[in-house]
Amino acid sequence: MRVLLDANIYISYLLGPEPDSAILEAVESGIRGEYTILLPLALWEELVDVVTGKPYFQQRITPQQLRRLKEILEVFAEVLPEMEEAIPRVVRDPKDDYLLAHALLDAADYLVTGDADLLALDPVGALRIVSPRDFVRALREASR
Repeated sequence: MRVLLDANIYISYLLGPEPDSAILEAVESGIRGEYTILLPLALWEELVDVVTGKPYFQQRITPQQLRRLKEILEVFAEVLPEMEEAIPRVVRDPKDDYLLAHALLDAADYLVTGDADLLALDPVGALRIVSPRDFVRALREASR
């Protein structure tokens, strides 16, 4: 199973979700190798920009936490290069178009997000766009 996690999932993970949260399980099941994490370079750049550019996140997420997550993802994720082609405008927020493009072009089975604009598109062809809770449910069903 190939899965692209939106930046908002990683941010919530770094903020320290509850021990039994779907976000924690969604991220850590990928780190355990239960599915392939797809990590576009543009998503990592977005994540760093958000965390380092907003005081709220600067106060709650340390540079060490961000660095450690990057080290983990470099080992456990399939890092996707920048797209060279123009990305068509599809989503209401054009900053999210690259996520959909990567998910489709890199054969993701799931795009996991908390973004309502993206969730409203589900499904797009074979791609499922789901919340962390729905993804964890699907992951559990697939492992039966």
